[in-house]
Amino acid sequence: MKPKILVTREVFDETLARLSEHFEVESNQGDTPFTADELVARLADKQYVLSSSSDRFDAALLDRCPNLKAVCNIAVGYNNIDLPACTARGVMATNTPGVLTETTADFAWALLLAAARRLPDADTWLRAGNWKRVRLKDFLGIDVHHATLGIVGMGRIGQAVARRARGFDMRVLYTNRNRLPSDIERECNATYVSRTELLQNADFVSLHLPYSPENHHVIGAQQLAQMKRGAVLINVARGGVVDDAALVAALQSGHLAAAGLDVFENEPRLNPGFLGLRNVVLAPHIGSSSSATRLNMTLLATRNAVAALTGTPPNLLNPDVLKQQKGA
Repeated sequence: MKPKILVTREVFDETLARLSEHFEVESNQGDTPFTADELVARLADKQYVLSSSSDRFDAALLDRCPNLKAVCNIAVGYNNIDLPACTARGVMATNTPGVLTETTADFAWALLLAAARRLPDADTWLRAGNWKRVRLKDFLGIDVHHATLGIVGMGRIGQAVARRARGFDMRVLYTNRNRLPSDIERECNATYVSRTELLQNADFVSLHLPYSPENHHVIGAQQLAQMKRGAVLINVARGGVVDDAALVAALQSGHLAAAGLDVFENEPRLNPGFLGLRNVVLAPHIGSSSSATRLNMTLLATRNAVAALTGTPPNLLNPDVLKQQKGA
């Protein structure tokens, strides 16, 4: 008899077919989000789960799912998973890094360019039938070429964003928990500086750091005030990294010229102050949303689940769980 797996949200047919080779699959192709109680009920007879970033796996839920052996997140971020709680209960947790790096970097640039050149504002104005003639001062934006780009968080995606800046002849500054090796700095044409120096000197600040309690509101009112007047903030990282209320205030006051946001605090809800602003580009957490990348994310999550059947998944987030399992 095959082990059982729950797929909590809609995925591709190819993903379900691959899973069916190894598991008895219960899928949610209707894509209705589960409440915590519904998720527990669905997992009652399951040993494995392919989860989304909106599914919360905390100690309370895990205690109600004693048969669970692996949580395979279809995301690179995993702040929805309590790793210590998983480890303590012998549950493996995995994510899907790497496969979404280039696509997310592309989208960061899409937001940056759209915000700098006021593209959504111009699009809305044109569709409303307002374009009657060309005016010299219509939709004056900000030049990207030869500007200074500051990257906060220089992991895979941050590095990919930095490499793209070469095409715009930009100066690139970065800050990171640890300084990168010199060969990677040369490849990215990037200079390591303190966070304060970066905020004070960058024309564009792009965020690429994971969410954690330590990174909660790492960009708040104080940090926004340190940014250059007329700068642009881009966030394709995680909601909660930025204090959204403080960002709304900085955009309303004109201290920041614009922002491009793919993630928000408490998403899918967002601060209503953003909706009345014409100088912010808003996207519904679609940084990795290309057909190829989203498929590859689900297939990598599948590989993690299959590997968890007999050994160590390639993207195991809590390797200490293996010691826990041996001691059980």
